[in-house]
Amino acid sequence: MLDLSKANTSWDNWKKYLGQAMEFAEELGISRDKIDNYAMTAGAILADNVQPANPEQKALKELWDVADKQEQEVIARLMTKLASRSR
Repeated sequence: MLDLSKANTSWDNWKKYLGQAMEFAEELGISRDKIDNYAMTAGAILADNVQPANPEQKALKELWDVADKQEQEVIARLMTKLASRSR
């Protein structure tokens, strides 16, 4: 089970949380392409509805807000890649 209480405490915890979510999705047999698509959707939801909890999330939100759709897809893929390394 994912511990949501630690998701917003620090950048390292945030990356670890994302890594756990990705690991869970992979265990369910969800493809990397679908995970990337979910990351894109989650990025949009987070950017529109969640206040950044730390400076890194604030920078990420600012990048997301100025990016076009293609650039947002790159950001989402990079975040899944970063999260994969944080497990």
